[in-house]
Amino acid sequence: QVHLVESGGGLVQAGSSLRLSCLGSGRTFTTFAMGWFRQAPGKERELVASLGWSGVNIVYADSVKGRFTISRDDAKSAVYLQMNNLKPEDTGVYYCAAEQGAKTVADGDYWGQGTQVTVSS
Repeated sequence: QVHLVESGGGLVQAGSSLRLSCLGSGRTFTTFAMGWFRQAPGKERELVASLGWSGVNIVYADSVKGRFTISRDDAKSAVYLQMNNLKPEDTGVYYCAAEQGAKTVADGDYWGQGTQVTVSS
């Protein structure tokens, strides 16, 4: 199994930037699609960004295109989410997910416990 731990969340003002990190252990995930999801209070979980295991097949939610960038470093078993020009509507708990042999993370095989991102006006 893969154990995922997120970090990098916090409280920031609108227009600021944050970089979320997800570190894996237990197994390398060179053959895993990696993704970030978020869930705001009272709303359903949504896909924010995803990277295929080959490093291609990049997918972003329409609401974050041009502002967020997903990347991975398989040598470090890590995936990152650079978030720029944050908006209050970006507020939520961000989860890291991994899916075996997938081009894009859908349901996910493994999940982290989440990191809180709060953006104030």
